[in-house]
Amino acid sequence: MAEVLESPWEPRTAPLRLVILGSTGSIGCNTVDLISHHRDAFEVVALVANRNVQRLAEQARALRARRAVVADASCYGALCEALAGSGIEAAAGPEAVVEAAVMSADMVVAAVVGAAGLAPTLAAVRAGRTVALANKESLVCAGRLVMAEAKRHGATILPVDSEHNAVFQVFEGPNAGRVEKVILTASGGPFRTWSRDQIEAATPEAALRHPNWAMGARITIDSATLMNKGFELIEAYHLFPVEQDQLDVLVHPQSAIHGLVQYCDGSLLAQLGAADMRTPIAHCLAWPRRIKVPAARLDLAQLGSLTFEKPDTGRFPALSLALSALKRGQGAEAILNAADEVAVAAFLERRIGFADIAQVVEAAIEKAEQAGILAEPSSFEDAMALDGAGRRFADEAVARASIKGEGGAQAFR
Repeated sequence: MAEVLESPWEPRTAPLRLVILGSTGSIGCNTVDLISHHRDAFEVVALVANRNVQRLAEQARALRARRAVVADASCYGALCEALAGSGIEAAAGPEAVVEAAVMSADMVVAAVVGAAGLAPTLAAVRAGRTVALANKESLVCAGRLVMAEAKRHGATILPVDSEHNAVFQVFEGPNAGRVEKVILTASGGPFRTWSRDQIEAATPEAALRHPNWAMGARITIDSATLMNKGFELIEAYHLFPVEQDQLDVLVHPQSAIHGLVQYCDGSLLAQLGAADMRTPIAHCLAWPRRIKVPAARLDLAQLGSLTFEKPDTGRFPALSLALSALKRGQGAEAILNAADEVAVAAFLERRIGFADIAQVVEAAIEKAEQAGILAEPSSFEDAMALDGAGRRFADEAVARASIKGEGGAQAFR
């Protein structure tokens, strides 16, 4: 569990030096957009992308970054060509990504998607950086390790995810021991009102039509299954000084309230805002100050009403799987994440159905338990070993899914 940050307001006298890991993704692009509106307040040290060379080069030129890094080493030549004449350093490969994460900077925005983000995030933490964390896999796969290393090296972790950032804004550090409950909200995704039969027949196109948020493909599918909300509960457990039974989820279709904290005196504090990721990103970039964000303002009168309901874990079993992994602890969370990543990719490729995603994940966790490998990862290597095992077990379950019609659910076992 983490300590809640308390910091006095101190005016900055120099631009904030930034490294952005995952600059061409959804969070990265929103971060770049914010910086473009506050050019004098930020200095971009390095930008890192996977293999989107064109967008990375455009960003690097626009922000006058010192270095641009592409994780896919095969894209190095293309990046050098795209940056020709700019004076911007080019680098490529996983080692170059980690090197960028520890460059001299005030803050590292960790927005690489998937388990690939763990290595550079952990490197930034061990370098004692302030990390604006949007890579949820770092905490889901190795939350205890990451938070322990942050404490050991004096790193500060600021939550970028809208729900955790909302809780961060209303969590009173001095009253941490008087918190009764931390509540994360969920839109319910595109299938909130669908029947079980309709959900089972859902297509990738339908699952990718999120009602409120514009996000990457994996997180959008995870939002449709509610697995994303399960991941966020795991993250919240590591980010805030609360016990597992103090965490809860409310389905809130309007996505106006992003997180709530309930105190022992009956007070329920909530953070509200438009469904725009630039707001929580800006909160992290400016913390403990605030900067102006060119986002729509939430008009409560126009919205009219706010509604809430309990999540239906019968129709959305992925949420229960995540809660079970959190309670089980040790390596179950890493297996959960790895298996989900494989299952979501298989669904998007139409190799399994929507309802099969949770079954593949459940089968992978059961296989890992049977193999006796669910030990708490105490190092990056341990976490990656669990990640690899989870992917193998999920791949096996996906392969068996083709005979599901003959063997029923047992086809996943």
